[in-house]
Amino acid sequence: MRQRSLLGLEARGFYKTAYTEWGDPTNPKVIICVHGLARNGRDFDYLAHDLQSDYRIICPDVVGRGRSDWLENKEGYDLPLYVADIARLLARVDVDEVIWIGTSMGGIIGMSLAALPRSPIRAMILNDVGPFIPKAALKRIAEYVGKDPRFASIRDAELYLRMIHVNFGPQTDEQWTHLTTHSFRRLEDGSYAFDYDPGIALSYRSGQIKDVDLWPIWEAVRCPVLTIRGEQSDLLLSDTARRMLQRPGTEVVDLPGIGHAPTLMDASQINLIRDWLKTHG
Repeated sequence: MRQRSLLGLEARGFYKTAYTEWGDPTNPKVIICVHGLARNGRDFDYLAHDLQSDYRIICPDVVGRGRSDWLENKEGYDLPLYVADIARLLARVDVDEVIWIGTSMGGIIGMSLAALPRSPIRAMILNDVGPFIPKAALKRIAEYVGKDPRFASIRDAELYLRMIHVNFGPQTDEQWTHLTTHSFRRLEDGSYAFDYDPGIALSYRSGQIKDVDLWPIWEAVRCPVLTIRGEQSDLLLSDTARRMLQRPGTEVVDLPGIGHAPTLMDASQINLIRDWLKTHG
């Protein structure tokens, strides 16, 4: 595992985008793993550890999360910026084709890139996200994202994480500890706070939350796609998943007992991805 970074640029100056890299740095078989809205690239540690013998795996912290810088202008956190940052990362990786694995927001970024002409994404795994996102799910996420609570101990922080992410489904204590370790930062006063800029949620607090319709983008995607869906997901509805299957080259797998979103830490979830990559990776 290697920690690296590259520079991005917005109106108020440069900023750092951090990423974690696994596997042989000369391996031409590259997987890009991109996390959800308030998460970071360390969510993929279990998956990357298991796949690193066969692939070079790049897990960025999208700007405003993890080890990446926070933007001065909070209105700058938007999809066009994220897509541009990943385009720079793709240039840094310096290969002609990549495989994309994206959870929630990471899947939206992936669809946006895969729909473009001459996209380097040759196969894609979408983790509990699709081209239609109901406003009810976005309102639920808005209830906790950007609230910036403080916790007296890391144990208190973990208990809160378990509560707001109960839809992740069953996790071992070790997995919850891993998620907690990489979800919080310790402040100077000894308390703990989420390791992301609360400003990423500005769009959730300003204006009316509406359904998100990305069907035109989805219909422009040409690569093979595996969609992993938590059977109890409120973000990727079963009707949406069924409609996605109308696009040739699409597969959907439902995971029982899980909502939004599968963590891809469990051995069965990792094996599902590994088996699909045997054909498409």
